[in-house]
Amino acid sequence: MRGDALSLELVLHPDAEAAIRSRTDMEITPQRLKMGEFPRGSRIIPNPYNRIPGFSLEDHHFVPGFPVMAWPMVEWVLDQRYAHLFHRTPEAEASVIVYDLPESIVTPLMIELEQRYRGLKSFSLPSMGEAGVRRHIELGCGCAGRSDAGYRADEAWGGCARRRWEEK
Repeated sequence: MRGDALSLELVLHPDAEAAIRSRTDMEITPQRLKMGEFPRGSRIIPNPYNRIPGFSLEDHHFVPGFPVMAWPMVEWVLDQRYAHLFHRTPEAEASVIVYDLPESIVTPLMIELEQRYRGLKSFSLPSMGEAGVRRHIELGCGCAGRSDAGYRADEAWGGCARRRWEEK
């Protein structure tokens, strides 16, 4: 069988085979080993959840669709292949959960903070209170690209925290 996209032959990757064979909770069959067949030249992406790996080919990465598996696998790829792209500029963020406050009340404050602190971005992430959790807003601010990003976010948040939350 061949990988159609790049016309590469599918082969049982030796590291994938070893990972699959290391499982003691299942019988290793030819069908199960097919889960380790990837295009020739692929690199393995380890799967800490069930040890059935994903793979990378050039700058393309393939992981299962289940978030419980995909999340740590994608995290591994980012750490291993793209670490040089992270934290290139200083950044900081601060937020709090505010209960039973309409988002419309905090919008003017968010605008004021962004005008007062150049480079600061505010955010509000509302929750309608699903699954027995009270209605709330995650309210916060962040600053990126400045050496004083942490200080500016803290300073702005301090001003925000001192403000009275009253509906007009």
